[in-house]
Amino acid sequence: MIKSFQKSRSYTLSALICLTLTACGGDPMVSGLDPFAPSVFKEGSTTMPLNPPNPDKLQSFYVSPTTVFKFSIDTSSILIGADGVTRYIVVITNPSGDQQAQYEGIRCDSYQWRLYGSYESGAWRPNPLSQWNYIKLHVPNRYQAALAQGALCDFSSQETSLKAVLRSLNPEKFTGGTQPTNSFGVMGN
Repeated sequence: MIKSFQKSRSYTLSALICLTLTACGGDPMVSGLDPFAPSVFKEGSTTMPLNPPNPDKLQSFYVSPTTVFKFSIDTSSILIGADGVTRYIVVITNPSGDQQAQYEGIRCDSYQWRLYGSYESGAWRPNPLSQWNYIKLHVPNRYQAALAQGALCDFSSQETSLKAVLRSLNPEKFTGGTQPTNSFGVMGN
């Protein structure tokens, strides 16, 4: 009886060791699929727009009381990318009426923006030094912050509904010129 008990105990222990080793075979640290590991951003390909900004689709938006420029977004150019980047054409008008159009992208998860290119002499020119830059909140021409806060981002997540973005850009509802606060009334950075 003692021998059969020892035998069954060794079988149980062997089975337990086999199950443990089998479970380790699917260990995310071994397979490289750790669900808790931080995700690495991989930007999708970006192509320059084919057309100039559409003057009929320009929607002006408020930026700050200290800016002298007028800012508008071409609503027909807004692309909500699966890579987490929302791309758009922005038109900047100076006080004398001269305009500059830029093709840009915003990442809500890292609160960054990127200048892909500019519209110059009737054609889109890629920016050879294009890189991700942090969005600045405390500058007069904070239009990327206004767009991120008012329409393109839902806090630190990308707004994935174009209908919601267009509704947020409505001048009567646009909140991009104000800095959001948390539930305690404390302003963000």
